[in-house]
Amino acid sequence: MAGYGASGPYAHRAGYDAIAAAEAGLLHITGEKDGPPTRPGLGLTDMSTGLYLHGAILAALFARQQNGKGQKIDASLFESQVSLLSNVAMSWLNGGVEAQRWGTEHPSIVPYQAFQTKDSYIVLGATNDRQYQVLCRLMDRQDLAEDPLFASNDARVENRDKLMKTLKAIVRQKSTDKWLQILEGSGMPYGPINTVEKVFSHPQTDARGMVHNIPYSAASSGQIKVLGFPVKFSETRPQVRTAPPGLGEHTETTLSELGFTQHEVKEMRANQII
Repeated sequence: MAGYGASGPYAHRAGYDAIAAAEAGLLHITGEKDGPPTRPGLGLTDMSTGLYLHGAILAALFARQQNGKGQKIDASLFESQVSLLSNVAMSWLNGGVEAQRWGTEHPSIVPYQAFQTKDSYIVLGATNDRQYQVLCRLMDRQDLAEDPLFASNDARVENRDKLMKTLKAIVRQKSTDKWLQILEGSGMPYGPINTVEKVFSHPQTDARGMVHNIPYSAASSGQIKVLGFPVKFSETRPQVRTAPPGLGEHTETTLSELGFTQHEVKEMRANQII
């Protein structure tokens, strides 16, 4: 895995998540509408490249099983991020439409974004006209449902600023928990913007086994918590079998598997190569 791949004019350049995110377009489309480029809170380009590589390794293993030939896999941060532009890329390539930053808003669906409540934030929306009618009913604002300026999604997109000013004022009147009670069972798309603490006290996190306790001698409690596997299999249960390796824990074993003798390993230690 490299920054720009094994060929091309930038092949010699080093790879960094933020640089690839900038040069391959992610930072151009991330941030508030009228604000500066904003980096995501995680190294998404790094992690996405790893996920692409994971699938590529499995595909290469399957190909080897079919034809008996192994092959080199060449993945890069830059190419992964270009691929992740997806619909934004297609709009440019086929329609010449330049992308812009939208914050949490959606460019073609209104309303569908984060709203500030009385005490925190919630994401909610109406992805079609029927849902918009339901949202207006839940907000006890039938006048907004009947207003021709907002009757269709196209009209709501055209009159986005006027509608959002009203909806934001409505949502700010109640707490997040109150809105969750109102929206429960409605079939609407909605969810609170949780802190990390709330993520790990979320009932779905526990129900889906997204946290595992494993033995770890370096921890004062004798164990550490690690994240579970996000994909479930009907027949094979993924397990976290071992703790993260300590620094140099498997160095000698790995070098031995590569054919180095114990004497050669000792010499490398003496020369501070390892």
